Amino acid sequence: MTAACSSSSEPVLVLGGGLMGLAIAHQLARKGIAVTVLSRRRSEAAGFVAAGMLAPHAEGLSGPLLQLGQLSLGRVPSWVAQIEADSGLPCGLRSTGIVVPFRSDKERDLYPTAAFGEPLDREQLEQELPGLAPEWSAGLLFSQDGQIDNRRQLMRALESACVDRGVQFQEGVEVQELLQNHGQLKGVRTRDLEGTLSTLSCSQAMLCSGAWSAQLLPELQVFPVKGQMLSLQTPRGALRRVIFGPGTYFVPREDGLVVVGATSERNAGFNEGLTPQGQTTLQQGIAALLPEAINWPPMERWWGFRPCTPDEGPLLGESPIAGLWLACGHHRNGVLMAGATAELIADLASGSAPRKDLAALLPSFRWDRWRSEP
Repeated sequence: MTAACSSSSEPVLVLGGGLMGLAIAHQLARKGIAVTVLSRRRSEAAGFVAAGMLAPHAEGLSGPLLQLGQLSLGRVPSWVAQIEADSGLPCGLRSTGIVVPFRSDKERDLYPTAAFGEPLDREQLEQELPGLAPEWSAGLLFSQDGQIDNRRQLMRALESACVDRGVQFQEGVEVQELLQNHGQLKGVRTRDLEGTLSTLSCSQAMLCSGAWSAQLLPELQVFPVKGQMLSLQTPRGALRRVIFGPGTYFVPREDGLVVVGATSERNAGFNEGLTPQGQTTLQQGIAALLPEAINWPPMERWWGFRPCTPDEGPLLGESPIAGLWLACGHHRNGVLMAGATAELIADLASGSAPRKDLAALLPSFRWDRWRSEP
């Protein structure tokens, strides 16, 4: 096990100012540890892009990923309470429940997490989701799943909570290289917006660089999956449940805004921008699920890059470099898992014993777990 975090004279560095980086910085700061967050461009963070579903059951997760998702879901209320207490700002947590529609009872009953949901027939589906397209004849209601307004509230509150706890920020700074000596982290080399190169010493750092993590540590099997999204304005109360359909979802906010996503473009690399094909895919998904929503006025369109791994599970814990901790590769579940990940990584890095339920899952999310495969 790597030694505990260094003294306040040499801050722990968090590499990445997105949701995962801020969550870990906040937890470290709550332990009294000096933290500096290095961020290249905050707006590109997946935390500003995601829809904010808290949906381990609606997503149909299985195995250790489902276990991690369930443990994370159970921690969300207390995690949000910490952030709101430190920031004085709301995070937009809502227990809306999530409905997954299916074309047949058989399809519904074969869903990996069907045992955790309430089965719905067509009549019950229409009660939960007025206006749902007629081809959806069955469904599952996961009342335990919910959502959080990460884009407009959580990220802002978390940043404020970090500031309140004394976290330092260096914006517009790109980490160019990890510096090590005989496998031990010694610092990072950075470049700012003016092109100035600097070296920051550290013995502990958290790699929270999302889809870009493998650019710093090529051994990591993390790659981008581009997603395009949009939001629609609807009369308040027109949609009270989240709809999680195949390829398309609707996430209704309290003020009547509905977030719609998302394309899944595995071959797009880091190509930025909206595309006609991506927007057409979204429109087709809207029409297939909730035809009347085609007439709801669009408010905003955006894109982002999910950090994916071969099995869509995150990389957590130790890395090939002693002193460098991993918290990346959460794919579609970064918002759900941010609180639990932050708790786990802050405990490990500070030398505290992590809670047994999370610690038991660490072997399933090692960075090198694919090496043993044929």
